[in-house]
Amino acid sequence: MLKEALAGARSRGQVKALGRRFDTEPEVRALADRMAQSRGIEDARALDGKRLVRALLDRSTDAQVRTNPIHKDEEFECMHCFLQVTRGGAQVRDHCPHCLHGKHVDLVPGDRAAGCGGLLVPAEFNIEGRSGVVIMYVCQRCGHRYRVRSHSDDQLPKGLQVSK
Repeated sequence: MLKEALAGARSRGQVKALGRRFDTEPEVRALADRMAQSRGIEDARALDGKRLVRALLDRSTDAQVRTNPIHKDEEFECMHCFLQVTRGGAQVRDHCPHCLHGKHVDLVPGDRAAGCGGLLVPAEFNIEGRSGVVIMYVCQRCGHRYRVRSHSDDQLPKGLQVSK
């Protein structure tokens, strides 16, 4: 029962509510104290309910993992047309301006040599207000979907050039 309650405590409100249960229900608190002791959490009895919930969840290591990619602006050779692509400058260059293909690199954020390494194929083009044309990519290797704004020098399909 306690494991399920901890697994269900995802939001701050849910953590607070479970902490209140620890503070007001002695039998639930006793279970939590035993669980904390088995996990090596020192001074669990001195913690209030909310702090004990947070200690039992131990999300601090998960919080340090980046989930959003950090894109590097560096020269690369296109995997599709094999042309050399120069840096983008003010806007990070992450796809070839000639064929619009890219490389899926963001499983390890910011490392062009890591991750899936599959070919990102342009699957969809959308015109979105001030952003101009947005290209939706699909990785041929893993199926990951990726969204990026087009650059001013991209050779977009006819009818999609947006004047700025």
